[in-house]
Amino acid sequence: MSENRVTAQQKKAVTKRAQGCCEYCKSQASFAIQAFSIEHITPISRGGKTTLDNLALSCQGCNNHKYNKIEAKDLVSGNIVSLYHPRQQLWNEHFAWNDTFTLVIGLTPIGRATVEVLQLNREGIVNLRRVLYVMGEHPPAESTE
Repeated sequence: MSENRVTAQQKKAVTKRAQGCCEYCKSQASFAIQAFSIEHITPISRGGKTTLDNLALSCQGCNNHKYNKIEAKDLVSGNIVSLYHPRQQLWNEHFAWNDTFTLVIGLTPIGRATVEVLQLNREGIVNLRRVLYVMGEHPPAESTE
């Protein structure tokens, strides 16, 4: 087996650690129409390793938009900054919900760049958040603390 392949044990540990939520946009796997991925925060193509401290649970949309990116431009400052790293940073330090819990707001250069590049407020996911909020299923408890 390739040393880059995520093992079943790693998949289980990453999913449990993330409480079934995308570690970027906070979508919940239990309401997803596509399977979630275990993604390399620092991609293998950029020297990342297949270790628990470099793996995150990601919805397909965030995973596709992130691809092999590790940095991007903060549109406010114009500076190139690192993207959000779920193992090294806390979500609530870089992001917040708007008043209706439908939009992820970037609070810092890292947060703003990540919102933009990963398109954390994609139309479909905003609509799903709206419906889940009315049902009392959104936001996930851990992202409101």
